[in-house]
Amino acid sequence: MARVLLAGESWSTTSVHTKGFDSFTTTAYEEGAADFITALEHAGHSVVFQPNHVAAAKFPTTLAELREFDVVVLSDIGANTLLIPPQVFSEGRAMPNRLEILAEWTRAGGSLLMVGGYLSFMGIEAKANYRNTALAAVLPVEMEAGDDREETPQGSIASIVGSHPITRGLDENWPAILGYHRVEAREGAEVLATVGAHPLLVVDSEGSGRTAAFLSDMAPHWLPKEFLAWVGYEPMWQQLISWLARESE
Repeated sequence: MARVLLAGESWSTTSVHTKGFDSFTTTAYEEGAADFITALEHAGHSVVFQPNHVAAAKFPTTLAELREFDVVVLSDIGANTLLIPPQVFSEGRAMPNRLEILAEWTRAGGSLLMVGGYLSFMGIEAKANYRNTALAAVLPVEMEAGDDREETPQGSIASIVGSHPITRGLDENWPAILGYHRVEAREGAEVLATVGAHPLLVVDSEGSGRTAAFLSDMAPHWLPKEFLAWVGYEPMWQQLISWLARESE
């Protein structure tokens, strides 16, 4: 079974409550990876989860550390979180460029998956900003230069467009999604599912490695509860990870 490193999928919210003359502040911390992790564990995969604040300091900085894993998943974690660890920002120390190392690991035989979200690909106000990093050269999609979100609050139906081990046994039409990233598949990449005129699931090879992009979320808000309850939710992720880890061959 695959050893998976998942980085991202966490956030904190600060709220100011004003009641007439007085106000007070509350904070909340949340994570969005539970359904995805459960799906992988049901298939026997092991998952090491690094929420954003953990990944900032603990994400691998060497090829040797990355080789402990078969698949690395980035989901809703902006490029800056990996480019500017605390040692650089707070202490002014030089550190390895973790996106360059991740790209090198992928080309040498690793497997990389990026899942969409407000801080994936280019993201909200282009703040995820992966288009301008070393990782852009190994991802299977070409990113826009600015904010690449396509919000579809009315719902958009995704459809399978080709036969592949990842989509085996899944319904041709999937439950509606509420948003995704606008991208183009790189030359030579294989589009497995689309939403409207845009790719939704794209896979490719890079050197000796494999890459995949899922252009919507793994949880709300872009994936509504109906998608999480879909009978194909777990098989889709399970088969995608198995293909990336070369277990489905």
